[in-house]
Amino acid sequence: MSRVRLWNGSTPWLVRRYDDVRAVLRDSRISADSDRPGYPHQSAASAARRRRAKTFLTMDGAEHAAQRRLLTGDFLVKKMEALRPAIQRIVDDLVDELLAGPKPVDLVTAFALPVPSLVICELLGVPYEDRGLFQDITKVMVSRDATPSEAVRATEELLAYLGGLVERKASAPGDDVLSKLAATQYATGKMTADEVASMGQLLLVAGHETTANMIALGTVALLEHPDQLELVRDGDADLLRRAVEELLRYLNITHSGRRRVAVEDVEIGGQLIRAGEGIIAAGDAANRDEAVFDAPDRLDVTREARHHVAFGYGVHQCLGQTLARVELQVVYGTLYRRIPNLRLAVPVAELEFKDDMLVYGVRSLPVTW
Repeated sequence: MSRVRLWNGSTPWLVRRYDDVRAVLRDSRISADSDRPGYPHQSAASAARRRRAKTFLTMDGAEHAAQRRLLTGDFLVKKMEALRPAIQRIVDDLVDELLAGPKPVDLVTAFALPVPSLVICELLGVPYEDRGLFQDITKVMVSRDATPSEAVRATEELLAYLGGLVERKASAPGDDVLSKLAATQYATGKMTADEVASMGQLLLVAGHETTANMIALGTVALLEHPDQLELVRDGDADLLRRAVEELLRYLNITHSGRRRVAVEDVEIGGQLIRAGEGIIAAGDAANRDEAVFDAPDRLDVTREARHHVAFGYGVHQCLGQTLARVELQVVYGTLYRRIPNLRLAVPVAELEFKDDMLVYGVRSLPVTW
């Protein structure tokens, strides 16, 4: 472990070893509450955005559990698996459009972004025709270069949009997550429209931005490792499952770490961390820990890597991880099989990577076949 200096001069601990990262994420003496003094915000914009729209992602204890429990039933493994045929249809339709369209094509805008956007819109009850609005707002919300006022303004705009949906769904509910929350929480006075919108915002932003980047970045990784791509293209369901876990481990698109703050003195990996000191649990480093993963810098889609921490660990681990897994299994199991000669249309060196975003990926991915 070592101290690092952040944008505001604070010096939290950077935790990198796999065992230490998991210890941090499961210890109740270490808080995810972004309002606590010492919490290591990613940027001034991130701090301002979270003050405006706090979600259970940065809550602790009973408060976190109560809000998360409202959504747990909607993301059960059985329910997510039941979506597989619908996700398959979405992927097949988009591949059909790729094959019928011009070449080269940007795989991000034509495929990687539409897949999870269509899925999360259907699940939440957000009209897909409004995708331009929430996709553009998301770019500001996850940008490290955004100013606090820009981040708050983008957050306010998305909350206003989702709050309007919540109010309409309260009187005319559908079969979707926002309708359920509108009926059980907003219409009953348990939560305001703004509070329900904040939960919807978290699901909408995380539900399309992360998976879209994994689809595109995973494709780059496989095209750069043709032997691994061949295994994925020709593999069975078990190989495909392993490949998704390995790509999640290998790429780990969350490069800013899980942010925490100690509420008591606690020892992690032999290092005493004092109450009030910030902690950054670096999942990307943990997923390359050679004490846990053999030859960790090698992409090996046959390895069993499900114990990675790409989705976090402990009570705050990603609520939508099963949905992400199903989407990625369908995408990786379909795209390269249906377009077996898929290849980059430009050298990798010309790709622009999202070093300035909270979620890592590529801005565009020109491909041809």
